[in-house]
Amino acid sequence: MSLEKKVLPLAVIVMGVSGCGKSSVGERIAARNGMPFVEGDQLHPAANVEKMAQGIPLTDEDRLPWLDRIGEEIKTALNASRGLVVSCSALKRSYRDRLRQAAGGRLAFVFLEGSRELLLSRMQARQGHFMPASLLDSQLQTLEPPTGETGVVTVAIDGALDDMVALACEELRGTAIKGGFHAG
Repeated sequence: MSLEKKVLPLAVIVMGVSGCGKSSVGERIAARNGMPFVEGDQLHPAANVEKMAQGIPLTDEDRLPWLDRIGEEIKTALNASRGLVVSCSALKRSYRDRLRQAAGGRLAFVFLEGSRELLLSRMQARQGHFMPASLLDSQLQTLEPPTGETGVVTVAIDGALDDMVALACEELRGTAIKGGFHAG
C-alpha cells in the first residue's frame, strides 16, 4: 500500500548511522510514492568526504554546511509543492531541528535502527563507499536517538528490505494522519 498523497509529509528524511540502509530504504520509499530521492552523501562538501575517507570523524562545524545544503533541497521541493525523500544521518536532535526549520515543520523522519554488530557487518561488506567501518563507533557515540520526537517512525533494520520499506510507509501514513502532516 502506498502512502496517500493527501496525508504524506512533503519531505521525508531517512536517518541513522552509516550502514543502516538509508539509501536503499529511501530510494524505495521514494519510488513507491512517486517522489524524487536525494542521496544526502552526494551533498557533502569534498572536504567532508576526504576527512571521512581518512577515518576522521566529522564535527558539528563540518556537518552544518552539509545540513544546510540538505535543507535547501527540501525548501526547493516544498516551494515547488513536490515530495522529496532524502538520506541523511541526522545524528543529533539539533541537526533534525535544523532540518525541520528548513522544511517549515513539514518534515518526517524514518529512523533505521540496528545493533552495532549488524551495522558493522554491513559496513564491512560494502564496497566503494568512502565511509570506513572504523567510523561506526564515533557515529554511534554521536547518535541521539529520536525517541519521543514528533514525526519520527522507527524501523528495525534486521528484516528484509521490502518489509522495512512497507513498514516505514505504513508508519509514515499513520504519523501523517495523527500528526497533521498534509500536502500543500
